[in-house]
Amino acid sequence: MASADKVPMLAEGHRRLSDEVRQLKLVERPAVIEAIEVARAHGDLSENAEYHAAKERQGQIEASIADMDDQLSRAMVIDPTTLSGKKVVFGATVNLLDEDGKKVRYQLVGQVEADARVGRISYNSPLGRALIGREVGDEVEVTTPGGDKYYTIKKIEFI
Repeated sequence: MASADKVPMLAEGHRRLSDEVRQLKLVERPAVIEAIEVARAHGDLSENAEYHAAKERQGQIEASIADMDDQLSRAMVIDPTTLSGKKVVFGATVNLLDEDGKKVRYQLVGQVEADARVGRISYNSPLGRALIGREVGDEVEVTTPGGDKYYTIKKIEFI
């Protein structure tokens, strides 16, 4: 079900999501329609595994397109370089020191852009929620599946 809430994202994430929708509409959708036609030509549809698989894939593609179109229509594109301040907000890049003295760096991004392996975490993630509104020097406690983690905010950047 669609929601009227805005979906914050960076320009790069908006572009990537738009590209993905375009790929689904212009490549995947026509390919699955062709696969359905080919499978249909094989005869009896009640026992035609190719037909049923293609129809299932078509449903997945259409659901993905609808979901992504909804997110794009509600997108609020934010450019972090236009932001400033002393508090962590969406788009900020935060340098942290964990309890073991290890330095980590994360940018707070939208859910569709999140990829912790490249240092991008969702603002809705446990760590993202714990960081929002905090300042340099603040200590942050985050409960994760692996246990409680503690971080100290060392630097906030808007890059």
